Amino acid sequence: MTAGKVLVVLPTLGDRLEELAQTLATVDEQREDVELTLVVVLPATAEAARALASRHGAVLVEDPKQGISEAMNRGIAAATDEEFYAWIGDDDLFRPGALKLLRSMLLGHPDAVLAYGACDYIGPDGRVLGTSAAGRAAQWILPWGPNLIPHPGSMFRLEHLRAVGMIDTSLRYAMDLDLLLALRRRGPFLATRQRVSAFRWHPGSTTVSDRRASGAEARRVKYKYLPAWARPVSALWEVPVQAAATVASRRLSQRVARAS
Repeated sequence: MTAGKVLVVLPTLGDRLEELAQTLATVDEQREDVELTLVVVLPATAEAARALASRHGAVLVEDPKQGISEAMNRGIAAATDEEFYAWIGDDDLFRPGALKLLRSMLLGHPDAVLAYGACDYIGPDGRVLGTSAAGRAAQWILPWGPNLIPHPGSMFRLEHLRAVGMIDTSLRYAMDLDLLLALRRRGPFLATRQRVSAFRWHPGSTTVSDRRASGAEARRVKYKYLPAWARPVSALWEVPVQAAATVASRRLSQRVARAS
């Protein structure tokens, strides 16, 4: 294993070439500071996207067509000698120096499981709509509140990811929450309020538009990890948490609508 090497996994259907090109450009920027392997998981029929990813030095893995969780697991399975893992969506962005910062945090704390930073929410045009920068508080409220640890903008030690069985493929929305709660049992998380990523907010995307279904799945995941004494009363905080998440989602979508 090469010390400090990073595996970046990028799943895509290959249907957003302009945004994908922007994402790949921000991955290339990270290469100036960090040794990394880029793995792009995509359908065999996405010829234009495959050619684009190849020009950016990506290892290509065929999409198994079994959902995003399985695609991510296939990408992670392509690892060779990497020590860390980071995920990026096909229209999200790494901020300059992001992987260098997160890796340095983990190298400085060998007992840490993962490191994460702040994440900008951007509209389809790239304009910043808001920023999620909960810092250390995000990990404290994770078991009962909203998930404020952004998957794009987090870096994981691969050994711990493998130890918890990778990403649960039965989940459609809350697989990142489930993974974080499982990893929370294995050691400390590190946080910075520095912006390390940008998540592109599409009002029509699956998670954003189907807020009720994603909220229900998140509640089931959190319930699984709660201590037995807390489960009967979990509705006392889950209802207001879900209501607050719905309001926040609508406001971001309204900002996108006004900006377009």
